Amino acid sequence: DIFKGHLPASAAAMSYRIDPGKAKKGTEDLFAVGGGFKNADLTLSDSALLDNIHQVQRAQNLPLSDALVKTKVAKLNLDIEMETGTGKTYCYIKTIFEMNKRYGWSKFIIVVPSIAIREGVYKSLQITGEHFAQNYDGKKARFFIYNSKQLHQLESFSSDSGINVMVINIQAFNASGKDNRRIYEELDDFQSRRPIDVISANRPILILDEPQKMEGGKTLDSLVNFNPLMVLRYSATHKTTHNKIHRLDALDAYNQKLVK
Repeated sequence: DIFKGHLPASAAAMSYRIDPGKAKKGTEDLFAVGGGFKNADLTLSDSALLDNIHQVQRAQNLPLSDALVKTKVAKLNLDIEMETGTGKTYCYIKTIFEMNKRYGWSKFIIVVPSIAIREGVYKSLQITGEHFAQNYDGKKARFFIYNSKQLHQLESFSSDSGINVMVINIQAFNASGKDNRRIYEELDDFQSRRPIDVISANRPILILDEPQKMEGGKTLDSLVNFNPLMVLRYSATHKTTHNKIHRLDALDAYNQKLVK
């Protein structure tokens, strides 16, 4: 409901030419890179967004935001507070499908603080696939875990017009190991392109799982490089408040018999 009034873009507005990079001599034909599909820009003004946020906040008895809380990462930052064990992962996967259905957005990156959580999210995407297909006219999401050694997946992420979800743990772009630096380097095995540039051309929607664990300056600086359309933050314990649009606290969860 935050985006009520946003007009889904035409296919032309979402399409762009993927940077083909520079192939090694003699291998040009192997890398015939075609068109990509990015998330279209928001058509709503800041004041229209804030009006929508206020309506959502009033409906839930949440404090009204004075303004859109902009960060260096994105101009739109929405907080979703959910008690641990109430199905946060399920909730944001459903949000992905709903945002695609209503507004046509299709590129999402789920950022997690650890490899263990990354594996859990990947498993959730696997086991809910059929369930969401039944609820969304047979539509399925393409999802993968970012791996600096399997960069061909970024081509598919960019060129596919359906729902595409990349799961990445912060260590993959925020640590100084050789593999982790590859996301920012021009790579021979990626046609002399930087993976981060190919990702950011999609204007992805970032979903931060446990954002309070990602508030170090280095991590925030790194998230800027993804050039996100917006950031959705899901946590039971937000450390920094932005525009809070949903709260399911311990008492609500208990009363609704939602705690595992």
